[in-house]
Amino acid sequence: MIAILTDSTCDIPEELVAEYDIQIIPQYIIWGDEQYRDRVEISPEEFYQRLEKETQKPTSSQATTYDFLTAINEAVEQGATEAIILTVSSAMSGTYQMAKTAAEKAEIPVSVIDSKGPTMSLGWQVLAAARARDEGLGTAEIVERVAQVRESLVQIVAMETLEYLEYGGRIGDAAKWVGTMLKVKPVVMINHTTGRVEPAGLARTHKAMVRMLNKKFFEAVDTGKQLHIAVLHGNALEEAQNLMAHIREEFDPEELLINITGPVLGINTGPGALALCGYSTD
Repeated sequence: MIAILTDSTCDIPEELVAEYDIQIIPQYIIWGDEQYRDRVEISPEEFYQRLEKETQKPTSSQATTYDFLTAINEAVEQGATEAIILTVSSAMSGTYQMAKTAAEKAEIPVSVIDSKGPTMSLGWQVLAAARARDEGLGTAEIVERVAQVRESLVQIVAMETLEYLEYGGRIGDAAKWVGTMLKVKPVVMINHTTGRVEPAGLARTHKAMVRMLNKKFFEAVDTGKQLHIAVLHGNALEEAQNLMAHIREEFDPEELLINITGPVLGINTGPGALALCGYSTD
């Protein structure tokens, strides 16, 4: 039995987490003197509402080696003889290293995969791993399947402001925008080779931002194949649903998911952000 573990930045919809028996290790949100386990002690909705109201901004902290080792031991108790851990990009967080250290201490073989991305960039790879496992594939074949998905992944994120990306320290190569007009709306992409944030464009209006998000994503993904797409939002459900309906009508994806972006990424993208993340298969 191969256990599939990941950290809470994966943003996989809860019903799929349950369906594929995926173990989620929470990251931490720190707000002043208070600490919360991501998506356990603070929901994304609560997080965004508080983020808009309070002047003090939160920070995040990675899951620890102890957290990962505890999760591995729980998997062993449930019958696991091997485990695969997938984490948020090592270029954005120390989570990957924490998982690697835990794997070295585990009593079963544990493979650790750097997803080279956040949110559903990680989530799609976790789902690929779980689905491959359920097909009966072994660890090496699962790792290969995940790599194939990662190579095809496209993630574009559109934000109402650059403020949160700069504050969160995950700005990557989009740092060149710091000092530009405050009212521009940045659109960035994830480089799934380096795991870093890269600039994709600047919009002056919200409507132009959404249009750019859609355009950049579908220029980058192979629309001639079967599409697996996730629509993600920073507590902007109605707009995400509208975007989802447009995508379904125009492209008829093989798989189309929607979810609210969790607090850890929300610290970096802010309220109202929208993202498209997906890949294509033959």
